[in-house]
Amino acid sequence: MTNIQTESTNLFTVSSDQQKLRKYNVSSFAEIWENKETSAKSLHSTRKFFPEDIITEIKITKYVDKPSYLSVQIDEAKHIMLKPEYLQYINHSCDPNVFFDTKNMQVVCLKSIEIGDAMTFFYPSTEWSMTQPFDCLCGSTKCLDKIQGAAYLSTDISKLYQLNEHITNKIKTH
Repeated sequence: MTNIQTESTNLFTVSSDQQKLRKYNVSSFAEIWENKETSAKSLHSTRKFFPEDIITEIKITKYVDKPSYLSVQIDEAKHIMLKPEYLQYINHSCDPNVFFDTKNMQVVCLKSIEIGDAMTFFYPSTEWSMTQPFDCLCGSTKCLDKIQGAAYLSTDISKLYQLNEHITNKIKTH
């Protein structure tokens, strides 16, 4: 039986049981893993990445007037839908391994990613105030428990993360 990294959320738990998992190849560097029981999806690497590697470019499908759980904030008042669309399966973690750089429109590796690792990013790094806050289940020892956006982070916590320029500017003026 193949050993699979366990994804530490209650919504997406993958064990070494291949029968509970569907994999969809979506690019030269990633595949979507879908839990057959919960239908939860996440994006996993099919190659190694190292810190500061540019994983992929971010393109804009469209700008949206109202943010949603699928949109990404790229400026104080601009939200986009991602292209390629599979980037929406890069889920949140309080201990992320990728960064959505909205200035250069790139997904950048923060720490080493092995084949099979889930790609995760810190949602408040792009989002000031989220339309759908949630109780975090990332399982990290750094877990913040409630994810609502950067507006709800203490100054001490916000200093622990790489944040986008529109978020750091907002923190300075808030």
